[in-house]
Amino acid sequence: MSPFLGELVGTALLIIFGAGVCAGVNLKKSYAANSGWIVITMGWGLAVAIAAYAVGQYSGAHLNPALTVALAISGDFPWDDVLMYVIAQVLGAMIGAAVVYLHYWPHWKETDDPSIKLGVFATSPAVPNVSANLLSEMIGTFVLVLGILAIGANRFADGLNPFIVGFLIIAIGLSLGGTTGYAINPARDFGPRLAHFLLPIPGKGPSNWSYAWVPIIGPLLGGALGSLVYKALFLGKTSAALWGVLIAAAAVLAGAGMMKGKGAGSAVAGRRSV
Repeated sequence: MSPFLGELVGTALLIIFGAGVCAGVNLKKSYAANSGWIVITMGWGLAVAIAAYAVGQYSGAHLNPALTVALAISGDFPWDDVLMYVIAQVLGAMIGAAVVYLHYWPHWKETDDPSIKLGVFATSPAVPNVSANLLSEMIGTFVLVLGILAIGANRFADGLNPFIVGFLIIAIGLSLGGTTGYAINPARDFGPRLAHFLLPIPGKGPSNWSYAWVPIIGPLLGGALGSLVYKALFLGKTSAALWGVLIAAAAVLAGAGMMKGKGAGSAVAGRRSV
């Protein structure tokens, strides 16, 4: 299996299990309906672990453009492969979302609220506020990338790392996910959001594109900071890139603050991710 196919298949599996748990919890007449946030966070954590086990040996199981870009910025992944990985991740996320759509075929008609249907696919803020929503995604992805690198520096029994990373995802969801649904992964939000836009889902509403840039820019900045701060604090290797990303993050947050809540989208129940 090529790295491209590994990232595509792995991200598809991630979304099948991740968006699948959101569908099970939120769509009407599902046996899992109303089982709550803990079930969603557990589902996403297991989704990451299973996807990583499936394709880690082929691609390293990034499954997330924020992680791919973060590793490239810190010098731990070749820039020449970044675009290939990101394309594979977005396509895989779209495929995974389409599988979830087909699996829950009769439940879309049974569910009246368009926002719940969108919430199966994409994130939205609990309280729309552009700068706060961006900061939440930055913090969540910062913790994700720093945590992955810290976990990777430890010695575990062979094959245990993806399982531990799954627990990291659960921890982020439980502690930090309540603000924006913790996309912390541009492909995981953009791919399924695009699938929601394209698929003939009965009674669906708009895909909330006005918010879609937040779970792209926030994770990219937060992930880059996570990798660079890890190198600075844990390895004693500070680079000019750290200051550049810090300045970029501050500028983006300042610009978002000037928007005064515009473009943050509407609140959508039942959301999550990686």
